[in-house]
Amino acid sequence: MLPDQIIDYTHSRKGTFFEGSEVPVTHVDFTEPYTPALRERLLAAARSCGEAVVDGGVYACTQGPRLETAAEIERIARDGGDMVGMTGMPEAALAREAELAYATLAVVVNHAAGRGDSKHAIRLEELDGVMRATMTRAVSILATFFKATP
Repeated sequence: MLPDQIIDYTHSRKGTFFEGSEVPVTHVDFTEPYTPALRERLLAAARSCGEAVVDGGVYACTQGPRLETAAEIERIARDGGDMVGMTGMPEAALAREAELAYATLAVVVNHAAGRGDSKHAIRLEELDGVMRATMTRAVSILATFFKATP
């Protein structure tokens, strides 16, 4: 998935380069947290190597390292979240502050708590195999992306 929006559910992470009494507060526009042109190039790379990728969606970034409760997943869904992960914030905001192009190629390894075929606990032992297969696809997309990058 190449999300085009993000919701930040994290806490206690340093979220800005602009803090401290000697540094003035600096606001950045975060309307589009991911760089559209970079997202388009990643999407083109996925298409070029024949990998199906969902274009757009809302990435919900949670604190981790624990997985979410079924109630938290329900709240995230009501908030408009399409997928959940534990990375991506504050990285997206920091990249914006540093004026760096930023995009996320997110991999899905399981249905969230209370979702999918099993409405019960997530079987963590199954995630490793899915992660390996999914990361192989992601590496293929990234390899194609970097070959096309001058």
